[in-house]
Amino acid sequence: MMDSLGGIAHGLSIAASPANLLYCFAGALLGTFVGVLPGVGPLLTIALLLPFTFSLEPTGALIMLAGIYYGAQYGGSTTSILLNMPGETSSVVTCIDGHAMARQGRGGPALAVAAIGSFIAGTLSTGIVAFFAPVLAGVAIRFGPADYFSLMVLGLVGAIVLAQGSFVKALAMIVLGLLFGLVGTDVNSGEQRLTFGIQALADGIGFVPVALGVFGIGEIIRILIGQERDGGQVIPHGSLMPSRQDLRDSSGAIARGSVIGSALGLLPGGGAALAAFASYTVEKKLARDPSRFGRGAIEGVAGPESANNAAAQTSFIPLLTLGLPSNAVMALMIGALMLHGITPGPRIMQAEPDLFWGVVASMWIGNAMLIVLNLPLVGLWVRLLRVPYRFLYPTIVLVSCVGVYGVSNSAFDLVTTAVFGLLGWVLQALRFEPAPLLLGFVLGPMMEENLRRAMILSRGDPTVFLREPISLALLVLTGVLLAAIILPTVRRSRERVFAE
Repeated sequence: MMDSLGGIAHGLSIAASPANLLYCFAGALLGTFVGVLPGVGPLLTIALLLPFTFSLEPTGALIMLAGIYYGAQYGGSTTSILLNMPGETSSVVTCIDGHAMARQGRGGPALAVAAIGSFIAGTLSTGIVAFFAPVLAGVAIRFGPADYFSLMVLGLVGAIVLAQGSFVKALAMIVLGLLFGLVGTDVNSGEQRLTFGIQALADGIGFVPVALGVFGIGEIIRILIGQERDGGQVIPHGSLMPSRQDLRDSSGAIARGSVIGSALGLLPGGGAALAAFASYTVEKKLARDPSRFGRGAIEGVAGPESANNAAAQTSFIPLLTLGLPSNAVMALMIGALMLHGITPGPRIMQAEPDLFWGVVASMWIGNAMLIVLNLPLVGLWVRLLRVPYRFLYPTIVLVSCVGVYGVSNSAFDLVTTAVFGLLGWVLQALRFEPAPLLLGFVLGPMMEENLRRAMILSRGDPTVFLREPISLALLVLTGVLLAAIILPTVRRSRERVFAE
């Protein structure tokens, strides 16, 4: 407890420096902006900014990228409520009751409760990060190579289980990501693998071209072909002041959403979108009159908006303490740290205390900034929606190309980005969720490294993964998850949940 309090005090001194305050504000502002604009989102924005963070100090870079992620959860509620058009995936469920409230002339209270719930949930979940992460890091230090390998297997299986759509398609994306991660020169033998004689692939496929291609260029192609940028009519929000009854009705939903989001943010494959849907389902089940939902129930706004913000921030716990990305955005965060030569894991608190505690403390500051940015500036955010997408996408493509080329000064990386852009569009057109691909790409080389270390230490004995207690427990849990998803009854229930 005292160590955490000392760490928080140290983090506040780091986060409160003028430069880091500026990065935090820039991240929160940009996150709100991309949360408002449909078809942009934090994934694309963070992928775009990855190359440019190379010139920043690591703590400031991660503070800004984190602000973009949890800031987008705030911004997405504005268009969901006023236009019935979610700017961010995690705000899809907010449309149901939020827009119904706006049609009833109560858009202002819906916006206010969404912002208040997000702030409370963000504050509580940041406290969980501050106090729970050091404990988990202390446990993770005892992990050996076999334990880490089994943990990453569990992470990938968790991503498959919690991915929307077909189990087989999610598994195929994981395998494809693992294969892309193996391209390059084998460190031990010096032999080239899967390069097909292309010398530019000898060092492997770059993380930035993959991320920008699949989530940036691929998304742009999808939007331009589908012309999904056309929104509805903006409904005036009126007064932002919620009534006492609104606050009473939403208080329980905010508390439950904060707990649900904090828990689901820790799970591999979980994240803000899953937390929002889970919270809405819980509120509807607990309601005395479930028929109110879909007609303007304020709990249907307060719960999901609290849950998505809580999940966005607790997602940093497995990232910083285990080096395990729980979703595609966290995989991008790992890429940002690796660009700076930092490997996330249990020793990051000792090796990079300024980064760890600075990022944690900046979340409190960022949440306070977001309250100021969201409620008074609602009118500005709505006016931004009138910017035609044909003006946005050329800028995004140009920035993408400049960023990719700036990382390695390689024209081949531009070609790689274009190829992965087409691949990302094809995958989405065929209803393959691309997020598991990025998780497999990031975790593949780490899994290979820990697999080889474990086999060397055991002198080639594969039973080492069953002899180590932690590894055995993780593999058993992995087997239970696989068995659950394969069972027909569970599979039908899973598909019904995602359909709802």
